[in-house]
Amino acid sequence: MSLEKPSRDTALDVGVTEDGLDYDALADLLGGHVLDREEHVNAEGFVIRPDEVQEVLSTLKEEAGFDHCACVTAQEYDDRYESIYHLRKYNDPTQELSIVVPSPKDDPHNESAARVYDTADWHEREAYDLVGIDYNDHPDLRRILLPETWQGHPLSQDYNQDQPQIVSLREHANPLKDDKRSEDDPDTMFVNIGPHHPATHGVLHVETVLDGEQIADLEPDIGYLHRCEEQMCQQGTYRHQIMPYPDRWDYISAGILNEWAYARAAEDLADIEVPEYAQVIRTMAAEMCRIASHELALATFALDVFGDFTAVFQYGIRDREIVQNLLEDLTGQRLMFNYLRLGGVAWDLPEPRDEYFEKIRDFLDDLPHKLEEIHDLVTGNEIFQMRCVDTGVLSPEQVKQYGATGPVARGSGVDYDIRRDDPYGYYDELDWNVVTEQGGDNFSRVLVRLREVEESARIIEQCVDLLEQWPEDDREIQANVPRTLRPDPDKEIYRSVEGAKGELGIYIRSDGTDKPARFKIRSPCFSNLQTLPEMSQGEYIPDMIASLGSLDIVLGEVDR
Repeated sequence: MSLEKPSRDTALDVGVTEDGLDYDALADLLGGHVLDREEHVNAEGFVIRPDEVQEVLSTLKEEAGFDHCACVTAQEYDDRYESIYHLRKYNDPTQELSIVVPSPKDDPHNESAARVYDTADWHEREAYDLVGIDYNDHPDLRRILLPETWQGHPLSQDYNQDQPQIVSLREHANPLKDDKRSEDDPDTMFVNIGPHHPATHGVLHVETVLDGEQIADLEPDIGYLHRCEEQMCQQGTYRHQIMPYPDRWDYISAGILNEWAYARAAEDLADIEVPEYAQVIRTMAAEMCRIASHELALATFALDVFGDFTAVFQYGIRDREIVQNLLEDLTGQRLMFNYLRLGGVAWDLPEPRDEYFEKIRDFLDDLPHKLEEIHDLVTGNEIFQMRCVDTGVLSPEQVKQYGATGPVARGSGVDYDIRRDDPYGYYDELDWNVVTEQGGDNFSRVLVRLREVEESARIIEQCVDLLEQWPEDDREIQANVPRTLRPDPDKEIYRSVEGAKGELGIYIRSDGTDKPARFKIRSPCFSNLQTLPEMSQGEYIPDMIASLGSLDIVLGEVDR
């Protein structure tokens, strides 16, 4: 097996035993800050006061090693508002702790965590925008997904969906009336990049301040593609109506990976055990999606850097189309797969099985030669290297501060992969490696994705070997799942999978009905995009375009 993680310094692992976290020791560390303790499916929750957030989180980060604020969930109850900070460790994401911060119904507020974890900046802005909680001492608390003129908070209980959103005439003032951002420096100029720009990979607006030709400041402006996916999932039933939605978050090619994130959370919430045979099929299909996603990431990134559609872009698309054909044979769809079901998969492999396996093996046999072509054409190109080496540099410390994951983190040497570190599916039974690069630049992130394509091919080949030999009488594709699922009320869970772009997590709170009371999506692209200002400071606009492309964002997942 190749899944052993390198040994780490455990000096900060307060409360860690051979059996996992010792929550009593962590409670002792926090002392009187802990008002109450809650049982969540994935981790305990410590209830603290709204004005002690920074002190508690700083203690847990510095003295207990919780260096990853994976997600912030905000929600409204009948008697209170609540923020939940989902904390993990980069060296072991199974060590989890939830910090629960209730606040009064008539004045929902708590201290901001953005002074401790930079990633909490955007997460708390989203909580303020959609739920209505104020975060004291936040560096820039304003709406992030909806316009500043929006009235009400869509995920609050008293939100009126029929209320007209009226924008006064003064709100339509020319945004470029004053194109100088800095009064002290007359050479500083404000420039809009996007939201309609071929290199923004969707409707992303990048507000850029130039000092001469170099970037002095930069702010991604998101929300143009926000569809309130979380609210739609809260209005759907666990068993049948939610599963079609995940395909539409990262709608490019990561559908199975998205579906698995929801399936893993809901299955653990409802104590559903997936048959081993179905786990192998899921693992194989997920890695096909990973290859398709990475191939498209490479193609569009090369297009951003070279501007060459006919050669570089088409090489990536050529290989991706073969994977899409295999996924279409399996699921019946090319993008919106809707193939996973709670408890398994929708149907077995296509018949004749031998023919399908032969198609997969033909693809795997050709892949090394095709990757060699890509390296010759792209990574071995001197112009590409000049554009990508030592540009968009992101240090391991910045990765952790912003909660970046996936190839963005592993390209900076952060050895973090949910498939290995918090195993699910059939990954822990297979032989493969987690890929890291130490450069932390745009070039390293490209290399990580190309090497991960090779590892995904290894995983797929082993899955095919297993499926070919699987006894026909034991090919169980679904567990016996009740027609209507009603998890126990006030049962809470946060579960994640390793998506193509990083940690894709789902928080669910049940209320005893067949629909979630709260459904929160932790998008890897959302956190990864926050790193763009750090990567771009002092660089030129073409370097920023390359850095943005290296993040491999999809705005459908950023905005949800």
